[in-house]
Amino acid sequence: MAFSTVSEGFEALTAHHEVIFPPRGRDFTQEEIAERIGDCDVLCSVFDIPIGRDLIDKGRSLKLIANYAVGYNNIDVAYAASKGIVVTNTPRAVIEPTADLALALLLSCTRRIAEWDRLFRHDGANVERGRLCRLGVNLYGKTLGVLGFGNIGAAVARRCQAFGMDVLYNKRTRLSEVEEKALGVTFAKKDDLIRQADVVTLHTPLTPETRHLIGATELAAMKPTAILINTARGAVVDEQALVQALQEKRIAAAGLDVFENNDVPSPELFTMDNVSLTPHVGTQTYDSRVDMVHELCDNVLGFLQGDRPISRVN
Repeated sequence: MAFSTVSEGFEALTAHHEVIFPPRGRDFTQEEIAERIGDCDVLCSVFDIPIGRDLIDKGRSLKLIANYAVGYNNIDVAYAASKGIVVTNTPRAVIEPTADLALALLLSCTRRIAEWDRLFRHDGANVERGRLCRLGVNLYGKTLGVLGFGNIGAAVARRCQAFGMDVLYNKRTRLSEVEEKALGVTFAKKDDLIRQADVVTLHTPLTPETRHLIGATELAAMKPTAILINTARGAVVDEQALVQALQEKRIAAAGLDVFENNDVPSPELFTMDNVSLTPHVGTQTYDSRVDMVHELCDNVLGFLQGDRPISRVN
């Protein structure tokens, strides 16, 4: 069973298994999933459709939930595990496009691209652009702090190093000295990273431990010139605390692709010139959508046939 996405990439799956696709151009509704899931061995879910206990219970033959995303907070993973159901995700396909977007948001913040674009569209050739008007900042020589140094965090670090930035990182398990030297990165405790970084970029999954990883205390510790980038999950940041910090200019700017309340931004964020916003589109490229299909199908085939590794999350 699959949800609507690009059509390319499912050939390997349909060649060997019966696949139930939704009507062209839309996803299955919750009711349609409930009607069809009973005899399915595999449910191919997608990041913005919840797969909770009620649906899982209707999957009498369900053995695998293959999620079309790197995040899986749309799935009750613990309950699935209690029923003996494996859950997989697609971590590889999302690395490069998400890192690209994080860098794009950072450049928008440092060079005030979104702000200039709005003004230029409104005022045209008359836009105010004096020599000291709306000055941006350079990335060269600044310090990037990466919270969550997995594949995406490391990809963002590589991009920022190309701009001449130094990189601090924090993750639960520190890299070896050899790895740090090879990557050109320096480990820092979370509090030290937050205090020292000119840019803090977030790349952690959303778990009970990472919810509000950045809150009022952390925002108060950041430099007043610092920029926060979040392409991870919205609730990793206490959004109301962030709004207040931005309003009071206690940090300089934020680039946000994800938001705490079901990805609906706080209204105040729309009014701020020091915020660049995108609507959770970190993987929104054709290439990544096709790559995600291939990775999802590899997970399904690897699980059913046992002939390749799969990306288990439980």
